[in-house]
Amino acid sequence: MNRVDKKFKKLKKEGKKAFIAYITAGDPALAMTERAVLALEGAGVDIIELGIPFSDPVADGPTIQAASQRALKKGASLKKIFAMVRALRRKTEMPLVFMTYFNPVFKFGLVKFFKTCREAGVDGVIIPDLSIEEAGETIALGRKNVVATIFLAAPTSPRKRIKEIAAKSRGFIYYVSLTGVTGARTKLPPEVAANVKAIKSITDKPVAVGFGISDAAQARTIAKCADGVIVGSAIVKMMGAGTKGALGKTVKLAESLARAIHGE
Repeated sequence: MNRVDKKFKKLKKEGKKAFIAYITAGDPALAMTERAVLALEGAGVDIIELGIPFSDPVADGPTIQAASQRALKKGASLKKIFAMVRALRRKTEMPLVFMTYFNPVFKFGLVKFFKTCREAGVDGVIIPDLSIEEAGETIALGRKNVVATIFLAAPTSPRKRIKEIAAKSRGFIYYVSLTGVTGARTKLPPEVAANVKAIKSITDKPVAVGFGISDAAQARTIAKCADGVIVGSAIVKMMGAGTKGALGKTVKLAESLARAIHGE
């Protein structure tokens, strides 16, 4: 059981849902990312997804694409992000999950990547462009190194596919609320609750919903049916502004989202 499992277990015991915040590592700078993780923890975030900047983030919309480009221009790399996580582990036990694409992992070396995750203190990995059919070695290395391999289920995933995803996911199942890329939406599909219920009828693993959630009202609605709520683009947009007070504004947004998700 790693930090992700422990966090969901603790929240369930408290009758709360998980607030999972996504930030792009290195945007606007790695030093700011480190500060942001600690500040967001203080604001009520339960789990942080650290986005690994990549030149072709096919699952991401304009906001996170732009954040990845800014981070890469500032010199962010997987090696530097691992170093930042090591520094964070001296200050926090908050669950940290990498959201990345397979190319950076492959280039780093699959065995080396998972070994370094374990040594640095990374608790889970989400790789949107890695299908479960091709993930055998990734899953095995995740288990060996106590790193959760988290897979995505979509509104278009048939029941048989969801069963396979549920069987192979560790930590939680990431339910994508809509078809398309990441990005804040003014409205979410009405069938989200029914689809989450269908997934939860198949597995007792936590189900967290992401893509499109941008404000406290949406977060509160999703928290009623899911075990976790993932907010990314709304936070990334505010953080990436890089202006004076951007972190403070991001913290205020996170506090309002945390209250909604935790039912306070």
